[in-house]
Formats: sequence, C-alpha cells, structure tokens
Amino acid sequence: MNGILKLEYGLDGRFRDLVQARRAVRESIWLYNHERPHLALGYRTPAQVHAAD
Repeated sequence: MNGILKLEYGLDGRFRDLVQARRAVRESIWLYNHERPHLALGYRTPAQVHAAD
C-alpha cells in the first residue's frame, strides 16, 4: 500500500508543512479506500467490500 500511495497519489514528494502532509495522506487514503478498485477484491473498493459485510 505504501508504494501505491507514493506512486499513484504523489506522497513521495516534499510538503510545505505538517498540515499539508497530513491533508495529502488523509485524502490519498480516502481515495484508495473509496475510489480505487482493487483486483484482489473483484474490482470493488475496500469501502464497498466492508459495506457488504
């Protein structure tokens, strides 16, 4: 997951301050869980899988 966050969501760059870094991480994790389909989950998002439980 760390590699995906760095490569796909640009979290390998530098940030102006801690607030900007935290915001970027929070948004990236939200996108990863709610917008990005996962092959291992049958091209569903983690949020969809958890909602179906």
